[in-house]
Amino acid sequence: MLWIKAFHVIFMVAWFAGLFYLPRLFVNHAMAEEPAVRDRLAIMEAKLYRFITPWMLLTLGFGFWLLYEYAWAAYRHMGWLHLKLLLVAGLVVYHFYCGKIVRDFAAGRCQRSHVWFRWFNELPVLVLFSAVILAVVKPF
Repeated sequence: MLWIKAFHVIFMVAWFAGLFYLPRLFVNHAMAEEPAVRDRLAIMEAKLYRFITPWMLLTLGFGFWLLYEYAWAAYRHMGWLHLKLLLVAGLVVYHFYCGKIVRDFAAGRCQRSHVWFRWFNELPVLVLFSAVILAVVKPF
């Protein structure tokens, strides 16, 4: 069980690293004025998104394995687990929305400001803090 948990945490860290960096690229892309810079950022965004998607899938796979083998039986009656699962579902939606933004930037359709993307960039931080506190402290 500890190996499963270790791999879950490793893949989660890799996924979050990408989710922290990708919206930062969006900030830079929204601020860029030169077409060459915009094109380069679009390439970087697409490559990063393709790179982090397997980490998301592995995080979810090992997480569901933990849930099936251990966590659901031990904690299904506790609210923290349900809230954590809701946060994970929200993060998956966030991930796929980032994919939409990547496609929009590549097609020249994204009209959001760099300020909007600065706020958007903070969402995974809030999810990370909340999910780790829920998983470690198990407050309710």
